[in-house]
Amino acid sequence: MIDSSAPAERAYLVGLDTGAPGFDVEDSLEELGALVEAAGGRVVGRATQRRRAADPSTYVGKGKATEIVAEARRARAELLVCDDELTPQQQRDLEELASLRVVDRSAVILDIFAKHAQTKEGRIQVEVAQLEYVRPRLRGMWRHLERPGGGVGTRGPGETQLETDRRVIERRLGDLKQRLREVERQRERSRRSRSEEGLFLAALVGYTNAGKSTLLNSLSGAEVLVADQPFATLDPTTRRVALPNGTVILVSDTVGFINKLPPTLVSAFHATLEELRDADLLVHVVDSSHPDLHERIAVVDATLAELGLADRARLVVLNKADALRGVEGAAMREALSREMPAAVWTSAGSGEGLDDLRTRLAELARAGWISINARLPHSAGALVHRIRERGSLRRADYTERGIEVEAEVPPSLAAELARFSAGRPGAKGAGRTG
Repeated sequence: MIDSSAPAERAYLVGLDTGAPGFDVEDSLEELGALVEAAGGRVVGRATQRRRAADPSTYVGKGKATEIVAEARRARAELLVCDDELTPQQQRDLEELASLRVVDRSAVILDIFAKHAQTKEGRIQVEVAQLEYVRPRLRGMWRHLERPGGGVGTRGPGETQLETDRRVIERRLGDLKQRLREVERQRERSRRSRSEEGLFLAALVGYTNAGKSTLLNSLSGAEVLVADQPFATLDPTTRRVALPNGTVILVSDTVGFINKLPPTLVSAFHATLEELRDADLLVHVVDSSHPDLHERIAVVDATLAELGLADRARLVVLNKADALRGVEGAAMREALSREMPAAVWTSAGSGEGLDDLRTRLAELARAGWISINARLPHSAGALVHRIRERGSLRRADYTERGIEVEAEVPPSLAAELARFSAGRPGAKGAGRTG
């Protein structure tokens, strides 16, 4: 992995073009370069190879690998970075051929996660993912001590050290996973508490660096870290957001997605991603100015499908609208508006479109609300306060007989108020029920 604490390492990128539909190897390497820089490296060159599948030994084939190694040496590269996750065999064979360190996209992403993990939970999740990644690669790390005839005192100690490291990793993983299970229980308790509160929950999802954190800050006044680099924030943040007509909802920002996200990370961040399952609405934030926005939308759609969330209600937000300038920008905006007519255009940085987004969120949050008319006892002042907080209170008249209330409220609160009505709460707009 890249040592982000040392001076920037000189990295040479290697990509494989399998001819898969919709995949552009040059765009993928461009993204890999951004990841390398975010991890503390510096890109000094790149190379691609066209073949149907990765070579099981050297990833790109021995002949091409030899050419790439020569180019990397001329560029004074200190490591090769491959665009796909390598098998332990591929990594070992490439390192022997190149006499350079070899890492893959997964290792770079793991480094970035380790660099940005701020909370105790985030650090545990990243360490679990790193250990799961390293575990099958241990043998390669000790191969110089395992070769037959490697020298006096090398054969036995190598095996001993390998097995020792395996046991250490297994014990550490067991401890960390137990701690993650406790984190998951705490998150479940937190989710139950939020559910009892009854507020509509909108979860921001999207490709990394699409502007989700900036959008949350703009909507709620939160102070979530914002940086122009991949995975600037990892820890989920949930904030209350006041919307038009007195509507209040919760908006949650979660970790961004990326192409070829390491499976170990998806597994380790299971508890974090569970936040999405409780959302009433997924707000898919898209960088409208990115040339590969359709591929990025496809990656987010595929990731949500893997998480079992393909059918969840969704609102597309085309962010960074201010970056679409000039004739080409206007044409792109018009084309995207035709393609996604229900999407909301915003610029979280400049504030463009935020009022439209607030209005749309309020409409979606109130879509399932119920109109109620009820007479509450004078002692139910706290219930009136909850109606104000969670719904829309049209009228509250304090009479001798009680508090005459007319309001629109979420179904859970309507059920609670039903016992104070002459009849059952009716559907929104159905008229008086009390």
